[in-house]
Amino acid sequence: MTGLQQRYAVVGAGARAEMFVRAIVCDHADTARLVAFADPNPVRLAAHNRWLEELGHPPVATYPATAFDTMLAAEHVDTVIVTSVDATHDTYIVAALRAGRAVITEKPMTVDAERCARILTTERETGGRLSVAFNYRYNPVHERVREVLAAGTIGEIGSVHFEWLLDLRHGADYFRRWHRDRASSGGLLVHKASHHFDLVNWWIGAVPVRAYAEGRLFFYGPAGRDHGYDRGYDRAYGAPAAQTDPFALDLAANPRLRELYLDAEAEDGYVRDRNVFAAGVDIEDDMSVLVRYSTGAAMTYHLNAYAPWEGYRVMVNGSRGRLELEVVENDHVNPVRARTVKGAALHGVEAAAEEGHTRLTVHPFWTPAYAVELPALVRTGHGGADARMMTTLLGPPAPPDALGRAATARDGALALLPGLAANASMTRGGPVAVADLIDPQLLEPKVCAP
Repeated sequence: MTGLQQRYAVVGAGARAEMFVRAIVCDHADTARLVAFADPNPVRLAAHNRWLEELGHPPVATYPATAFDTMLAAEHVDTVIVTSVDATHDTYIVAALRAGRAVITEKPMTVDAERCARILTTERETGGRLSVAFNYRYNPVHERVREVLAAGTIGEIGSVHFEWLLDLRHGADYFRRWHRDRASSGGLLVHKASHHFDLVNWWIGAVPVRAYAEGRLFFYGPAGRDHGYDRGYDRAYGAPAAQTDPFALDLAANPRLRELYLDAEAEDGYVRDRNVFAAGVDIEDDMSVLVRYSTGAAMTYHLNAYAPWEGYRVMVNGSRGRLELEVVENDHVNPVRARTVKGAALHGVEAAAEEGHTRLTVHPFWTPAYAVELPALVRTGHGGADARMMTTLLGPPAPPDALGRAATARDGALALLPGLAANASMTRGGPVAVADLIDPQLLEPKVCAP
């Protein structure tokens, strides 16, 4: 161990923590040292320490989530990584900032405007530093889009259309776990779409001003009975009807899922493999949003969580032409593979056997369209973005980034607000202004003292 290592603790010992843990102990051990885990579930904590040993790393200290403050002091933590349930992010972020620690949080930064304001206020009051893990910014394809737009290739941006398709494997996974509960996740317009709203904010250099939305639960939940998909069980484990159901997740078949979730159920009652068509879903699976930005540009956004293929299309219209991006991550879902760990679409894992492609095209005014050269499609680690983001978050200090990929608390808030305004719009009817949700002064960029 060297004196240059920063001491990291991870709060939230589910599967999402693994990306950060592996990066610390395997890829950035010269600058980072993992010293502790915190989580409400002792079985899950023990599972993470067993995994550390498999990676050749000694076990680290473990703490119940209620002893978070004790952990910070006892383990001399420099930076906290928050990978807990979304609705709990603010609890740990605020406590860590008030204790003088730096924080890295998974997206979304939080799930509602009140928690968002609390985080921003605390960061300002403490002078602390919060980073948000928006790995999509580090995808080479997304970087290329930013470069093309920033160069003025299509001129001033007038409008954006963004369509994101979650396939029947990946989309279904949000409806069998805690994300199906709006109080925990904020719904897909917060948990998932904050990724996409952040990309647009970053690409066009603008701030969302207001949003209008329509959405419904069309396919999952009890609606599945109307489409003939529900096989009548509550959770997959132990249900004979789940054995041939492509919508069922087989927890027992994968040792890692078994120890993180199935073996841990007795401690907290959390069931990871709910029937996606069972009652209890209170989020939407099909949503359309209209967002207006500070530059006057507008975005039409659509998120579908039950598509036959996975990917997205982005069209940007400008005063000198149009940019079109099409990414097909997989062109279909194999119903047999859908029940495996890769089928569960755990973060950063894609199905290598299914076909995909990426195309970025510029359509200038008055001249033929041309393709923009892109790197080869990478099918793991979110297109290679995870590893590149970890270098920024965990590696040694680097020169200023011309692309501005590192995301701050302000970026985290601006990524949340279109989804929060859209959720409010679906409840209230009509457009909702961002300024009605949060004090605009909290969204002003931080000014560093001379």
